Amino acid sequence: MGDIAVTVVDSLSSGQSDEILELILECTAFDSAYPFSEHVLLNLRHGSDHHVRHVIAHEDGQLAGYAHLDTTDVVDGPSAELAVHPDYRRRGIGSLLLSALMVESRPRALRLWVHGEAAAAAQLAHNFGFEKVRTLWQMRRSLFAAVPEVPAPADITLRNFHPSDDADAWLACNARAFAHHPEQGRWTRRDLDSRMKEPWFDAKGFIVAEDSTGRIVGFHWTKIHGADARDTHLHEPIGEVYVVGVDPDWQGKQLGRALTAVGLRYLRHLGLRSAMLYVDAADERAVALYQSIGFAHWDTDTLFRDPLMPLD
Repeated sequence: MGDIAVTVVDSLSSGQSDEILELILECTAFDSAYPFSEHVLLNLRHGSDHHVRHVIAHEDGQLAGYAHLDTTDVVDGPSAELAVHPDYRRRGIGSLLLSALMVESRPRALRLWVHGEAAAAAQLAHNFGFEKVRTLWQMRRSLFAAVPEVPAPADITLRNFHPSDDADAWLACNARAFAHHPEQGRWTRRDLDSRMKEPWFDAKGFIVAEDSTGRIVGFHWTKIHGADARDTHLHEPIGEVYVVGVDPDWQGKQLGRALTAVGLRYLRHLGLRSAMLYVDAADERAVALYQSIGFAHWDTDTLFRDPLMPLD
């Protein structure tokens, strides 16, 4: 093992971002799972704001590990994700990254996202005494299986999202639909714009529901993983139920179910074999909805929290 150096910076050069993105691809190919959320990837590709810190580990000058610290959430506290290059594992680099994250988070308690049930980061969190506080399920279903026919409620019109006209109205609907969601409900125009710049963005797969007054009251935003040339060597393309949201005034009226079915039929129309989604495991209503239309548990992402044990 060579000399290991850990540094913390507030911004990255384009060269540093590219190097970290390559590390993420190496980890993904080795582990068959992304070590970071979409939020981190977007920050690396399009730049981040002043609420982000980057923790970088080098061994003998070579990039060995990376951690992303987001301090945006003033209520729940900073959150982080980390990865160690497959060639540099079992050398204590993960522990060094997590220790640095804990120092940077003080005096707040650090939250750590771990992607995949088999991820080594889960054992690392346990070793540091972190507590499990939230669980996200990844669910999947075959698109060869029949998709239920679910009519939209009366006075509802379904159409495609118009990026130039619908952004503000969609953000308002999203905020109402996810008012109590720790991430989704806080999306800003910047969050929306960064995703519309991604190669996977397809307005035809972004379905919105309007009521009789023309107000957006629901939506199903679909996504395709693996169509991007940066990802094709990892797996065949798979559709995603990216976000389904319904205005509180229309919840309980089968609008979410109708939107989900329409989006699944669109993904099947594109020739995709399967679809996936993420759902909070504690949201029994949402889990039951997705199970009723053929989705089953596939993998788990876990959020751990530092109980503020003192550092040596």
